[in-house]
Amino acid sequence: MGRCAGVDWASEKHDVLVEEADGDRVLEATFAHDERGVAALCRTLVRLDVRLVAIERPDGLLVERLLDAGLRVMALHPNQVHAARPRFRTSGGKSDRFDAFVLCELARTDSHRFRVLVPDGDDTKALRAVSRAREDLVAMRVELANRLRCELERFWPGAAIVFDAVDSPIALAFLERYPSPIDARGLGEQRLAAFLARHGYCGRKTPATLLAKLRAAADGRAGEHETEARRAIVLAYVAALRPIVRKIRELTSEIAHRIHAHPDGRVFLSLFRDPHSVVCAAALLAEIGDCRNRYPTAEALAADAGMSPVAVESGKRKVATFRYGCDKRLRDATSTLADATRHWHPWAADRYAAARARGQDHPRAIRTLGRAWTRVLWRCWQDGVPYDPARHRALQQHIAITTAHPSRPGLDRIATHHMAGPALTDQEA
Repeated sequence: MGRCAGVDWASEKHDVLVEEADGDRVLEATFAHDERGVAALCRTLVRLDVRLVAIERPDGLLVERLLDAGLRVMALHPNQVHAARPRFRTSGGKSDRFDAFVLCELARTDSHRFRVLVPDGDDTKALRAVSRAREDLVAMRVELANRLRCELERFWPGAAIVFDAVDSPIALAFLERYPSPIDARGLGEQRLAAFLARHGYCGRKTPATLLAKLRAAADGRAGEHETEARRAIVLAYVAALRPIVRKIRELTSEIAHRIHAHPDGRVFLSLFRDPHSVVCAAALLAEIGDCRNRYPTAEALAADAGMSPVAVESGKRKVATFRYGCDKRLRDATSTLADATRHWHPWAADRYAAARARGQDHPRAIRTLGRAWTRVLWRCWQDGVPYDPARHRALQQHIAITTAHPSRPGLDRIATHHMAGPALTDQEA
C-alpha cells in the first residue's frame, strides 16, 4: 500500500506524521510555514515515497504546494476528524501532533472512503478567486449600507428613502453633497433637477416626487453639535462605500469576461434566462470546478450543494433534517438558480408549486427544486453541452398538450408552444 502522511496545518507551523502501511512510524516532525519550511516539507514527503497525504482543508497554499510536488492529497472535513478522535483516544484530549496522527491513520486505513483532490485548471481557479472576492465585497457593502441607513434614521430619515438603495451611486453622491438637513435647507426642484442631470440619474421619478419623499419623512431633533458629529459619520460611511461599490462593478465585468472565455462557461450560462446573469453562473462554475471525477453522480453534487436532506433513522423513527455539512457558496448559488427559474420556467414553477402543496415552506421548496436542477446541471456538466429545453424530458412531458384524434391522440403544437412560454421557445428556435 505504501506510506501515508497526516499534516495538521496551521498559520505558523505544520505537524507531520509519516507511517508505514503496517502502522510503524517513519517520521514525526514540525515544519515552519515559510518558504524554507514548506519546501522542506514537500521534499521530505517525496523523498520518503509517501503515496497519500491527509489534511483538513481542500485548498490553500500548502495544498497547492503538495499537489505541485506530485503528491496525492486527501482533504478531510474537520467534522470527520473530530468524529474519529475518540476512535484512538477516549480521554477527549487534543493536540496538533495527535491530529496529525488521526489524519495519518485515516489515510492508512480508510482512504477508500474519501476522495483524493484533483486540481482544477488555471482558468477555473482565477474565476473562483474573482467570484469569491466579489462575494466578500458585497457582504462588506451590505454591512456598511445598513450602518449608514441606521445612522440616517437617527437624525435624517428622509435621506435614507429618497432613492431606492442607499448604497447606489446616485444616493452616495446625494449624501456627499447633502450629508445633513442643514446642507439641504435650500434644496428645491430646480437645484435637485440640476443635481440629477449632473450625475446622470436614470430613475423614472421626477425631482418633485423625490423632493416630496424627502420632506414627508419625519424630522430629527438633533442639536447643532450632534448634527455636525453625525454629518461627519455619514461622510465617513460614504467615503468607505464609494470604492467598494466601484470595485464590485469592476469585478462583475471581470467575471463576465472570464466566464465567457471559460470552456464550460456556456454550459452554466445556458441555465439562466437573462444572458447578463453571469454572477450566479460563475459561482456555480467556480465551486463545482472542471474535474468531472469530483462528482461521480448527481446525488453527490446535490449533497455537496446542500440540496438533499440528511436522513436520521432510529427504530421506528425516520426523519429528514437540514444538511449543514456542505459547500455554503455552492448552496447559495444553487438556491439562487432555483429561486430565479421558478418565476419563468414552467417545469421549475410546477416543481416548486408541488412542493409547497405538500406543506413545505419556501426554503425547503427551493431546496427540493434545487435538487431537481442539480440532476440537470450534472448531466449537462458531464457531457459538456449547454442546457437544451428540447432535450429536457421532464419539461417536455410537462408542457406537452395532446388532442383527441379518431385514430390516436396527437400533439397540439400550438398549445404546447404557448405552454412552454416565450423564453423556452426562443431558446429552441
